[in-house]
Amino acid sequence: MDINLETLSHDELVQLISDAQKALKTVDARRKAEAKRAAEKAAKEFGFSLDEVLDAGVKGSKGAPKYANPDDATQTWTGRGRKPNWLIEALEAGKSLDDMAL
Repeated sequence: MDINLETLSHDELVQLISDAQKALKTVDARRKAEAKRAAEKAAKEFGFSLDEVLDAGVKGSKGAPKYANPDDATQTWTGRGRKPNWLIEALEAGKSLDDMAL
């Protein structure tokens, strides 16, 4: 393909750019679909679906709640990570973790 850009008008150049961008999107979509088919085929060779393989890399849940706010049972904490404000406030008010254990 040989296009002499020097002979094109401003509007023709803008249209050419627009057409090229659309063509790139189409090519990218086609390549992604081909990659997905190849990944599905590879997973199937090992006896898995692609979703099963992808889900295997997902981190597990945060864990079951161990403590709950006595004033609002919907507020819970697993005992891992940063203590929630409601727990800090309850501890400062003299309550113990055992008071809030589930």
